[in-house]
Amino acid sequence: MATTLHAKTIVWFRRDLRVADHHALTAAIERGGPVLAVFVRDAQVDALGAAAQWRLGAGLAAFRETLQALGNRLILRSGEAQETLQNLVAETGATAVYWSRAYDPESKTRDAAVKNSLKAQGVEARSFSGHLLFEPWKVVTQTGGFYRVYTPLWNAVKDIEIARPLPALRQIPSPDRWPRSEPLESWNLGASMQRGAAVVRRYACIGEIAAQDRLEKFIADAIADYQTNRDKPALSATSGLSENLTFGEISPRICWNAGLRARHEGKRGAEKFLKELVWREFAYHLLHHTPHIMTENWRPEWDAFGWSEDEDHPHITAWKRGRTGVAFVDAAMRQMYVTGTMHNRGRMIVASYLTKHLMFHWKIGKKWFDECLIDWDPASNALGWQWTAGSGPDAAPYFRIFNPDTQLEKFDPERAYVNAWIAEGQANPPQTALDYFAAIPHKWGLDPDVAYPEAPIVSLPEGRQRALAAYEARKF
Repeated sequence: MATTLHAKTIVWFRRDLRVADHHALTAAIERGGPVLAVFVRDAQVDALGAAAQWRLGAGLAAFRETLQALGNRLILRSGEAQETLQNLVAETGATAVYWSRAYDPESKTRDAAVKNSLKAQGVEARSFSGHLLFEPWKVVTQTGGFYRVYTPLWNAVKDIEIARPLPALRQIPSPDRWPRSEPLESWNLGASMQRGAAVVRRYACIGEIAAQDRLEKFIADAIADYQTNRDKPALSATSGLSENLTFGEISPRICWNAGLRARHEGKRGAEKFLKELVWREFAYHLLHHTPHIMTENWRPEWDAFGWSEDEDHPHITAWKRGRTGVAFVDAAMRQMYVTGTMHNRGRMIVASYLTKHLMFHWKIGKKWFDECLIDWDPASNALGWQWTAGSGPDAAPYFRIFNPDTQLEKFDPERAYVNAWIAEGQANPPQTALDYFAAIPHKWGLDPDVAYPEAPIVSLPEGRQRALAAYEARKF
C-alpha cells in the first residue's frame, strides 16, 4: 500500500527481526505515514563472530521476505550508524527514527550518539523496549540497588503482570519512492563460515515464522516434561529458542505468555521454562549494571588466579577440535560445529573442563563461543562462562568441578548423545556425527578414519586435583 503522506518514520532494525510484538515498528505505524525499515551494517556487525554473522545474514534474508509480504521492503546500508541514518533522513525527508533498545556497552554508546545527533537536527528519535521482559533499571532491590543473585531477582519478578504481546502486523505502509538499498548478497555475511555454513543451515531454524512454529511445538510436545528432561542432551526436550531470541525473531514476551498459558493448563515444566527466561533477563540485568562482565572477571579477586592464557597451547587445540578424549566434552563441541548451538548441559561441561581440569582462562572459551555459536548472545555467553569458571555473579561454588564422565553417566547413560556426535569407533555413524567432518576447516586434517584419542589429554582425577590445589593456594 503506497501513501502520499510525508511524515516518514525510519525504523532502525538490529536484533529485532520480527513484526509481531514489535514496539518500535507498531509505534511507527501508529504515528502515521510511510515506514522505512532499515538495517545498517556497521562496525558492530563486522565484529560479530563467523557463525553469528552468517546467522544474521540468514535472518535478514528471512525478514526481508516477511516485510515484502506486508507490502514493505528492507533497506540495507553499510557504514557508521550515525552518519548512515543522518543521510537517510536527508534523502527521504523522514522526521522520526525509532529503534529497539540494546544493552551492551558499545551499543548503548552508539545509540546515545545517534539519538543526540538526530534530535539536534530536529528529528524525533526514540528507543523502545522489546528485547527483554523487564528493563534492567526498573527491577531494583528493596534498597534501590541491582540484583547480584538470580533467585531474589526471580522472586521479585515472577508475579509481575506482563502485558500481552502486541498483535502481528498485517500491513506496513510504504513510501511512494524507495531509497537506495545495497544487495544483501553483496555483504557476504557467511564468508567466514566457509564450508561450515552449508552444514549448519540444515539444522538452523531461521525467521519469525519458524520461531513461532518452534515455540508452538515445544509447548505442545515438550514443556510438560521440561523440568526432568531439559538436562538430557540426547532428547529434543528444550525450546531451542535461544537462536531466535538473540536475533529478535520472536519476543521474550511471546515466549513468557506461552509459558504462562502452559502453566495454567497444568503442564509441570512450564515454571522452569519461565525461570530460564528470567535467567536470560538476569544476564542482561548484570550486563547493564556491570558491563565489565563481558571482558573482565566480574569478581576482581579472581584477577590474580593462575589461569593460563596461552591460546596456542596444544590442549586448547584439542579442546576446540573436540578431541580431548573426554566423550561428553568432545560430543558437545562437535554439536556446536554441526548445528551452531550446544546443549546447555554441554556448555557447562565444556566450560568447566576448560577452566578447571585444563586450567585455562574463561576468556579463551568465551572468545571461541563468540566465534562459533549462531545463538551467540553478549549477556548470556559472558554470564555462562563466568558462572561456570567461578569468577562471576551467582556462581556455582567456585570449587565445584563437574566430572564429565559422571555427568555423562547421569544424563546420557545410553550414550545416545555421544554416539550422535562422535563418529570414530562406530561401524555406521549417524549423519550428525559425519557432518562434523564436513563442517570443520580442511586444515584440521580430520576424517572419520582418524583414530579417536585413546586417553584424555588431561585425566579427570589429575585435572581435578590440580584445580583444587590452585584453589587451595588462591589469594582472594
